[in-house]
Amino acid sequence: MKQLVYLFLITVLFSCGNKNNDTQNKNQVIPKLSNAVEHTRLENVKHKFEKEIENWQDLKTATSFIKKFEKVSPNEAMSNALELRDLVASLKDNEIPKTFNIPSLHARINVLHNETLRLADLTLIPAITSEEVNAQINKTIAAFSSLNSKINTILSKKNFEDAIDVDINFVGIDSTKMDSVSIKTINSRKREELLNKNKKNK
Repeated sequence: MKQLVYLFLITVLFSCGNKNNDTQNKNQVIPKLSNAVEHTRLENVKHKFEKEIENWQDLKTATSFIKKFEKVSPNEAMSNALELRDLVASLKDNEIPKTFNIPSLHARINVLHNETLRLADLTLIPAITSEEVNAQINKTIAAFSSLNSKINTILSKKNFEDAIDVDINFVGIDSTKMDSVSIKTINSRKREELLNKNKKNK
């Protein structure tokens, strides 16, 4: 009889020990998903170019929203992932200002959209880890930074070309090595010069 009592006590103690271990493991996982983490800082469009994008509302809205992800917990990121995906989808599908409507910029928007889709997909994985969520947040912010960097490059080039005041007919340029922004600028200047000459002749 005593042996049965001892066996029962040992079983109960062992069972309680396992429950305590399970509780400790859960308590270790939950804080990781709830702890806010500093992520990659977003590269912004330069302040001097803000006027050039002031009417691009989709970009401004998506930029404002993604800044929330610079310091965020995995749980918070997951709760905002679907909205971020939808904002970037609007940026991708809606009209893009003429200055930025070039293939290289569209490519960066597509990459950003794909990263937001991956982030949103993580919300469907029950056993997702904080490390996996944090890594995808960094990839998403990096893709947005790449988009902003391209915008800065386009506007810097545009400003440089606008500042050049030379007769382009006397400049030797290999048109096959120019991007669409440069070609558009030169063609626009040629049209202006032609119109001015016609006005003078009249």
